[in-house]
Amino acid sequence: MSQPLRDQADFAAMVGEVTPLKRDNRADPGKAPPDSADAGQARRDAAEQDVSERNFLSDDFVELLAPNDPMAYRQNGIQQGVADRLRHGGYPAQAQLHLLRLPLTECRRQLFAFIEEAGSSDLRAVLIVHGRGREIDSPANVLRSYIAKWLPQFDRVQAYASAQPADGGLGATWVMLRKSPRARANNRERQQKRRG
Repeated sequence: MSQPLRDQADFAAMVGEVTPLKRDNRADPGKAPPDSADAGQARRDAAEQDVSERNFLSDDFVELLAPNDPMAYRQNGIQQGVADRLRHGGYPAQAQLHLLRLPLTECRRQLFAFIEEAGSSDLRAVLIVHGRGREIDSPANVLRSYIAKWLPQFDRVQAYASAQPADGGLGATWVMLRKSPRARANNRERQQKRRG
């Protein structure tokens, strides 16, 4: 007799005769707790739903831009020199958003979340890469037209301009965001320290 068989025989002799439990005589453990991956996904879904409920960007009709026309916008009170510096890439890109080959609804969602996050992180200059398209009704040009419609809807967006060829040309847009109250307070404090 081999060792494993001898161990089984010894075990059976020690335990004696065993009868299995009946099925109806078992405790009900209830629902299994969700594993951490499901809980994390549920939190992300809830946060995404919250962002989508606040998303005010409309996907209604848009006037299509010509593929070779540059995009430009500045709010009242923004100096032309600031807009020119933005257009020439004079501000370093603090963040980038790539929307190439994404569906319009996904671009709308990502743009809203990106601008909100950039504003809350005290970023001032961001670059949005969206593509240009060669035809007026190409998907890239339709997205470009929606970007031109959506950006002025944000209170945080002070100006935007098509990028220079080195930064993506007409397929990318520089965006200047308003300083947050916290950044304005820090700036005021720095200036007061200089004055002495």
